[in-house]
Amino acid sequence: MKLSHIILKVDNLDNAVTEYRQKGFAVEYGRLKNPVNALIYFSKGPYIELLDGTRMPSFIKRLFRLAGKGCMVDRLQTIDDSKPGSYCQLALENYKEDLKTETEILKKYGIKSYGLPGRRNDIHGRHLRFRLAVPVELNIPFLMTYFSEDPKPVNFVHPNGIKEIKKVIYATDSGYFELIKELCDDERLELREGAGIEVKFNTEL
Repeated sequence: MKLSHIILKVDNLDNAVTEYRQKGFAVEYGRLKNPVNALIYFSKGPYIELLDGTRMPSFIKRLFRLAGKGCMVDRLQTIDDSKPGSYCQLALENYKEDLKTETEILKKYGIKSYGLPGRRNDIHGRHLRFRLAVPVELNIPFLMTYFSEDPKPVNFVHPNGIKEIKKVIYATDSGYFELIKELCDDERLELREGAGIEVKFNTEL
């Protein structure tokens, strides 16, 4: 697997889109009507997803817990509880139609996961489809298949000169290092003991 994207928690989505455009990034909303996220794509490598929270009401979270999906709620809650301006979740991606190999690797290490279908119609009219596998252990990245259509721009450099993400530093319990390395062979990923995510950019300037 390779690095897919990093979720950046923001205080307000519209304000964040304006802010990052002023910083010289090309930012697009995830969908035309009532967007809940925004994306900073790069031609190669991982991209950044801006979220101001899951926007899931508390009573819906309670219903999910009653339905036995508390692990999903716990993962979403980490986004809601994260400090604005911080990278709070990391996703890995493969280029197959399913995540069977990856979920078997998780099982080998005693980690359960739950699968979900994903879909989004973006602002360019593309019907993006994918699948997710989310480990119940919160200190492991979540997994996804790549989009059914490629949304990334070709040979693109942002107005600020940033070409791509050069490195993602993912801090977690060292006991998960071996598992994550077996899942992901992306040279951009650096593992460290601790907590938190850092992103370093590659610029043409």
